[in-house]
Amino acid sequence: MNVQRTLKRDIQIIGTGLHSGRPARLTLAPAAANMGIWFRRVDVRDRDNMIPALWDMVNDTQLSTGIINEAGVSVSTIEHLMAALAGCGVHNAIIDIDGPEVPIMDGSATRFVAEIQRAGLVEQGQTVTLLEIHETVRVEKGDAFAELSPLDRVEIDFTIDFPGTIIGRQSATLDMRNGNFVHDIANCRTFCRAQDVDTMRANGRALGGSLENALVVDGDHYQNAEGPRRADECVRHKILDALGDLMLAGAPILGRYRGYKAGHALTNQLLHKLFSTAGARSFRLAHAAELPLLPGPDLRDFALLRTG
Repeated sequence: MNVQRTLKRDIQIIGTGLHSGRPARLTLAPAAANMGIWFRRVDVRDRDNMIPALWDMVNDTQLSTGIINEAGVSVSTIEHLMAALAGCGVHNAIIDIDGPEVPIMDGSATRFVAEIQRAGLVEQGQTVTLLEIHETVRVEKGDAFAELSPLDRVEIDFTIDFPGTIIGRQSATLDMRNGNFVHDIANCRTFCRAQDVDTMRANGRALGGSLENALVVDGDHYQNAEGPRRADECVRHKILDALGDLMLAGAPILGRYRGYKAGHALTNQLLHKLFSTAGARSFRLAHAAELPLLPGPDLRDFALLRTG
């Protein structure tokens, strides 16, 4: 069935913000068909506290993605949760949060995916809307770039390069069809270089960061005793981030994303260019044969979700 899905029941998650260091409580709740993904700041009561998870609401792309509404109410570090929703095929949800930042959990999407699986999904009877790419759109900064190009499925191709570190140059390409996000991407953690930690904290970032929620690279080794969960965990995490940021398009993107040394800022700039380029894209209803080609649940294999 080529229909939209939402959660069967509420999900509650408690954790700590990566950058703020503040505790946060989330409740993911079902939402009506065609509503999309919305955040609701339940700690804000004096003005509009609803924030749509959309590309033109983004106000912060420094080390994470943040969104803000016209009343100045914001929520940050949404990309891992957005990736989990996209990767599990959740089209509509309301996310209640009692603070300004989504909890980081273990630095991956594992917990979010596991809780979505436990809650289950329900089909809503309305056809999924796709955002189809018709021509290549590209943004660049120095030698870094991000681009979207036409393809009859969803694919993300990413390359990173950290010379002089154990990361080195890593590349990965993933066909994002049903189940692949859960199997191949969800448990890949955010990472940073040890030499950057003091600077981030001096700038009010990474205040909740630790070896429990990030892979820390120190020259030719990882500070985490267990090491990486996969040999190319770092580039796979960049794919995770890209999927979460691309979900802010407001519909699953039918096309190929390529990123080279790209991050949250370039991906959001890419969406701005996509929506400002006439003829580059169009929204349309999905055909039944296309839904298995989109990110979504492979319920038979959810038990294979690896946590390390």
